[in-house]
Amino acid sequence: MSAARTRPGLLEAALRRDRLIVTAGLLALTALAWVYIARMANMMPAHHGMAMPQARPWSVADTGGLVVMWIVMMIAMMLPSVTPVILLFANVSRRRRLQGVLAASASVFALGYLLAWTGFAVLAALAQSLLHSAALLSPAMASRSPLLGGGLLMLAGVYQWLPLKGACLSHCRSPLGFFSTEWREGVSGALAMGFRHGSYCVGCCWALMALLFVAGVMNLLWVVVIAGFVLAEKVVPNGRLMGRITGLLLAGWGLWVIA
Repeated sequence: MSAARTRPGLLEAALRRDRLIVTAGLLALTALAWVYIARMANMMPAHHGMAMPQARPWSVADTGGLVVMWIVMMIAMMLPSVTPVILLFANVSRRRRLQGVLAASASVFALGYLLAWTGFAVLAALAQSLLHSAALLSPAMASRSPLLGGGLLMLAGVYQWLPLKGACLSHCRSPLGFFSTEWREGVSGALAMGFRHGSYCVGCCWALMALLFVAGVMNLLWVVVIAGFVLAEKVVPNGRLMGRITGLLLAGWGLWVIA
């Protein structure tokens, strides 16, 4: 009986330690990303951000710098909302290891998740480069065109009501259901699960991230508001309803901007 009591006690202690380690790592990475964004935002007034003369397109190096900027921004904005999922993965993985099953660490799952957002960051940087070449962005990396800004607002608002948005959001809001159907063993399995879950998050949030082009990619207040909304939409009880109401407001705002 003593051994039966000790084993659950050791398991709970190991789970608590894992949660603390994973949480501390995620907090540190998120904090570093936000520090980077804040420094970039503070540099904007003095250096006009990363804006180059409108007469020439950005070079490959310039676009590469944009990719890095977008990756760090996605880390800052998305890690808080996916932290419960990563902690749940760490919990299940620890239990699997104690059962003698080869299971990867939470860092592998998180890496797969961030790989999905890295793909989005590359596309966002390319889109920003094209918009710059077309002289549609200001030095603060915000839309110069009412049609572009209003169109993005309307796109994000309408997307909040589409079935694809609802399907992707349901996976983000129900990590236990995701793992029950998508669980894969080993390092490659954890990486694949992380990438798949990240892909659902990209499908859920890409239109909201496109709103960064409306008020400025490095507009710190805008970044905080969008990140906060993404977190609330995934974790609050009525997140889906809140998202739809916000969609109506965004679509109406977009119409007003265009008009």
